[in-house]
Amino acid sequence: MYAAANLRSTEPLPLPSGLSLAPRLKLLLTFFRADLSVRPVDEWQFKSALLAFLRDPPLSLPLLPDSDLSVRSLPDLHKRRRDEPVASGVLHVRDLSFLRPRNSKGHDEAEEMTREQEEEKYFHWRSSLVEKLAGIELNLEGVKFRMSVEIPPSDDFRALKNSWENFYASELLSSRNPVRKIAKRPDTIVVRGVPSRWFAETRISSNASTLVTHTIFSALGKIRNLNISSDDEWGAKQDGTNKEIISGLNCKVWVQFENYDDFNSAMKALCGRSLEKWGFMTRLMKDALFSRNPRGSTSLTMESSWKTGNEETGKAEEAEPTPPNLIGEEVEPELSSRRRRKQAPK
Repeated sequence: MYAAANLRSTEPLPLPSGLSLAPRLKLLLTFFRADLSVRPVDEWQFKSALLAFLRDPPLSLPLLPDSDLSVRSLPDLHKRRRDEPVASGVLHVRDLSFLRPRNSKGHDEAEEMTREQEEEKYFHWRSSLVEKLAGIELNLEGVKFRMSVEIPPSDDFRALKNSWENFYASELLSSRNPVRKIAKRPDTIVVRGVPSRWFAETRISSNASTLVTHTIFSALGKIRNLNISSDDEWGAKQDGTNKEIISGLNCKVWVQFENYDDFNSAMKALCGRSLEKWGFMTRLMKDALFSRNPRGSTSLTMESSWKTGNEETGKAEEAEPTPPNLIGEEVEPELSSRRRRKQAPK
């Protein structure tokens, strides 16, 4: 039995090579004008007012550093209509240890609570937090703004699992499917935008190693196939938003698990968690979306973005998330190149 199968919602998962999956709650914030003012948006005022509201009762979120909240004004504010948003933001709540029950001595008593009970407690707290934050009005020096809050679909494992189950159920009933009454389920995860040196052999090379990568992902489930390639395309997309991300230093990992249960456990461990490496001030945030290659097989792609120090980067964090029940960009597994060579005419 792998550790990921029995992982609790608020429990970190240590991985080989100094990596770990740290739990966190991610909320997408959107701000609208609540009056007739046309004054420009002050990002610093937004952030200061929100941090003060989050740290004070009744919310009193513990250990909420300034870097876990980012607010950015949207471009062309003078061209936007009254009902259009003027700013967006991302809030991360990383310290979830307060959700674990404690005894009179202050020690955790999570072993007395089943995994299902703790999971229900986490989902109840998350829903209540969203309800408290949704629809609040900020008064910044006489200018009023209204805030909406949503949980990205990629961080909601229940909704994500329901979306792929509905997708495969519709494929089974589709008339385009030549093989009827054969249920298909996903078994592949594609991780993009990961620093190659995180999966490299220490003091030997800065390129991702197949052996090291296989050892890391084996902690999530039994692997049938694995392939690594450079992710220059992802780095090129980020060049316009972050100059620290250089094309050629990231890799894409294609992991096919032995069965659906291992895939399900791995996805549950990845959803709502950040990939962190000991000794680095960098976190990777992951957004999941469905992908389908031309051959018809499907997979789940984890789009990663970086968070270094106090600056948050990456389009996956800032842009509106792609609904997981839609087909995203096409991903052609690199292993298919072998099949093409076999099919090529002599």
